[in-house]
Amino acid sequence: MADAGAKKSNTNAKSGGKKKEVKKETGLGLSKKKDENFGEWYSEVVVHSEMIEYYDISGCYILRPWTMSIWETMQAFFDAEIKRMKVKNTYFPLFVSPGVLEKEKDHVEGFAPEVAWVTRSGKSELEVPIAIRPTSETVMYPYFSKWIRGHRDLPLKLNQWCNVVRWEFSNPTPFIRSREFLWQEGHTAFATQAEADEEVLEILELYRRIYEEYLAIPVVKGKKSELEKFAGGLYTTSVEIGVMVMVHGDDKGLVLPPKVAATQVIVVPVPYKDTNTKEMFEACLRTVDTLTEAGFRVEADLRDNYGPGWKYSHWEMKGVPLRIEIGPRDLEKKQVRLARRDNSDKLDIPVSNLVEQVKDILDRIQENLFDVAKQKRDASIRVAKTWDEFMEALNQKKMILAPWCDEMEVEEDVKKRTKGEIGAAKSLCTPFEQPELPEGTLCFASGKPAKKWTYWGRSY
Repeated sequence: MADAGAKKSNTNAKSGGKKKEVKKETGLGLSKKKDENFGEWYSEVVVHSEMIEYYDISGCYILRPWTMSIWETMQAFFDAEIKRMKVKNTYFPLFVSPGVLEKEKDHVEGFAPEVAWVTRSGKSELEVPIAIRPTSETVMYPYFSKWIRGHRDLPLKLNQWCNVVRWEFSNPTPFIRSREFLWQEGHTAFATQAEADEEVLEILELYRRIYEEYLAIPVVKGKKSELEKFAGGLYTTSVEIGVMVMVHGDDKGLVLPPKVAATQVIVVPVPYKDTNTKEMFEACLRTVDTLTEAGFRVEADLRDNYGPGWKYSHWEMKGVPLRIEIGPRDLEKKQVRLARRDNSDKLDIPVSNLVEQVKDILDRIQENLFDVAKQKRDASIRVAKTWDEFMEALNQKKMILAPWCDEMEVEEDVKKRTKGEIGAAKSLCTPFEQPELPEGTLCFASGKPAKKWTYWGRSY
């Protein structure tokens, strides 16, 4: 980032240069390609798109406004939906006493290696260390038993928006594996398991909607295996497939779905020699006002120390879904040019039809991102009925759907047999929507009668 900043000063006098030359001078382009070095590409994208800034404590990241806006959009949707379900927000303390933490041993054992402890206040050692919550079950449930004195106090449906700390030691990665992260955690109590089961599926559907309707990521709803379930839980449901930055991003940078983008439309003036920039800037601001009044999130980039090419690259890096360009000819023809981030298509439209066209194109971008992601997802899935087929697909870095006997010992054996430098294969989830399982189908790993189809894969 310091290098890019230093090069900006060299660009000021050359703001009218060609796009390729400006990009080279400013260092805006990514140095790694997604298909060639995925890990380093991802690290570059999340920083250069201004989603995060690295902090001086490993595994902790500064979430910049570009990221917080996405979080707030998802939070607003989810919070409104759970309130319709009569869930109420609460807040419990960040700190946990050892006695409380150790009450639920099965639950705590799953988190023990990741629990961070406060052992000192100033220069004084604490008599009893205090844990920082990795999750809040052990903090909240003693008070549930105090507040619930009979069936008339049920159901109790609480949620909290908070941060948690899990002191992971394996390769911290922004948004994937960080030591502190924001989340919501719902904790509810019912009179019967049937009521609890029903709510679990209602909440899972809200998660699906966030992924598919907002982040444009297709998911598979299902149930975790006994080996992979949440520590101390009866069972764990999940949605599986990956994440927005990794799926939608390209070699230009971030690609944001319109529903979550902080800025859905960026307006850029395109002046030439002897252009009346005042008139052009006014047209840009009118465009912003018109679209803002119609409910879109819009900005104009009127900086005069950068050329249009630099601005195009800058906003492409940040993933803004739609760019509007306004040049001298556009003023004459009373039109604007639209440029899509998802597929680079360009279209000239009359100013009189601006709002309708922008709405239509943003809807198309949202839909296209989902469709392309689903095609990529489906292309990465392989069906494997034998161990050889499973290993072939695994070595091709595919997600595998395989018939399984549903035995924990067999899953542990799969992990042992596939363990390598890049990690072992594990079960991802058993989808609720099960393909037909013909009678006599055998487990891919044990040869025993198969009971279900389950997704498997490695983390990369």
